Amino acid sequence: MVLAYALASSFGAPHIGHLYTLVLSDILKRWQVLRGNKAILCTGTDEHGMKIQRAAEDADLDVRTFCDQNSQVFDLLAQRVGVDRDHFIRTSEPAHRFAVQHFWSMLRERGHIYSSKHEGWYSISDETFYPSSAVQLALDPSTGRKFMSSIETGKEVEWSSETNYHFRLSAFRDRLLDFYEAHPGFVVPETRMNAVVRAVSDGLSDLSVSRPIERLTWGIPVPDDESQTIYVWLDALVNYLTKSNYPFQLPGQEDAAGWPADVHVIGKDIIRFHCIYWPAFLFALDIPPPRQILTHSHWTLGRQKMAKSTGNVVNPFFALERFGVDAIRYYMAHDGGIRDDADYENAYVTDRYRKGLYGGLGNLASRVTRGKLWNVRRAVQDATSGALPPAGEQIAQNLRRILVNLPDIVARKFDELDSGAALREIMEVIYATNSYLQAAAPWSVAKTTSTTSEVDSIIYLCTESLRVCGILLQPYMPSKMKHLLDMLGVKTGNRMFANAIIGTDESYGVPLPGISLGQGLEGVLFPPLTTEF
Repeated sequence: MVLAYALASSFGAPHIGHLYTLVLSDILKRWQVLRGNKAILCTGTDEHGMKIQRAAEDADLDVRTFCDQNSQVFDLLAQRVGVDRDHFIRTSEPAHRFAVQHFWSMLRERGHIYSSKHEGWYSISDETFYPSSAVQLALDPSTGRKFMSSIETGKEVEWSSETNYHFRLSAFRDRLLDFYEAHPGFVVPETRMNAVVRAVSDGLSDLSVSRPIERLTWGIPVPDDESQTIYVWLDALVNYLTKSNYPFQLPGQEDAAGWPADVHVIGKDIIRFHCIYWPAFLFALDIPPPRQILTHSHWTLGRQKMAKSTGNVVNPFFALERFGVDAIRYYMAHDGGIRDDADYENAYVTDRYRKGLYGGLGNLASRVTRGKLWNVRRAVQDATSGALPPAGEQIAQNLRRILVNLPDIVARKFDELDSGAALREIMEVIYATNSYLQAAAPWSVAKTTSTTSEVDSIIYLCTESLRVCGILLQPYMPSKMKHLLDMLGVKTGNRMFANAIIGTDESYGVPLPGISLGQGLEGVLFPPLTTEF
């Protein structure tokens, strides 16, 4: 499986939205690895365009130095959050420049590009032209300044009249619609797939795909016409092909090089570029499009849109430092929005941590593995050898049934690219197991019976719940779930999806070498938070 995360613009510092896209992409990759599949994850930075050119000027930096500095920060963020990426691409790399210029030359050779005068409203922030019907007069409340802005994004636009190159996008309307009809799951979720279909059905205008060099110098020159610079979005989109060895793929063997990608993971604000322009560019060269595009919603802060201009932003490095990598990954996967925007608050992170991790998963692990009145290894041995009768209470039967069904439920959610729903299903099992443990009260049973079988039946079911859930939670919290499975003594080779079946591992039950269950807070999987905010 090949996953491609939308390149982050090196225009400025990363924000919580960039972190969310990284986490989603990494979870999807790790899920495929858990299933035993080969998976490739590509991330990187989009470094060309007028927005970056002007930002470098404002920072009084050479544009190359500006991009080098910002790209390093995005690379550091990917490393900090534990992204298991295979490629980190920068669109300023020579290999990418070669791929883009070859792509352009093939478009022109096939007659899909022509030169014409272009007039319209251009948004430097969005790096796109808007027709007059898509802009409006806006007012900056802090200064009283009036300006024209995009209705869609609210970003300022400026009038531009220039001669440049155009892509015959209008010619691909019917082919795009036929493709969408044949692949109704191309865009996830369905609401955005429907929006894309409506937009294309309403008609497409040809697309300006270059800017005059006097306006835009920081980019890839048009082959054989250095008076023009290739449009930043055409440049950026080709990155998905660059790491699949384009244009040196063998005809008919593109799959071997990693194309088409199985999933692009993007924010909802760049749907038009990925779901309309990108497949049209590819169709023009008879290159298959990606199989699916997962579009996620945005994060707000205090129910307000995050914006650097107002200071209403969340620094992802601060969040990771305060709560820890796996806690933030868990929170973002659990609460992050695919269909609807999600609101970020430190109090929400704290609440999720306390309920799900400290009070849910961590509490269950401590109660089961640290019990003085039972022996986990003995319970596992006796249960898997048939020496123990299964727990007979209705609550135990219900929990066992849920555990049996859980892997298939989680797999279906991942097939739908809904990793958040899959996580919530797993956590419901953790909560149910805690409830069962409290109701069964093995600490009381151990004091009132002369045999160990009843206690061991309770402990085995709870331990199996921890093992199965721990395996399934690895894509979300790789470090903490490694610790949990080490605590349980699950061998490294028994941590795949195929092992997440109740009753299939008879070898665990003793912590792996070097793992101490400790006392008090020592060895606790999820210790209590030391901060309230």
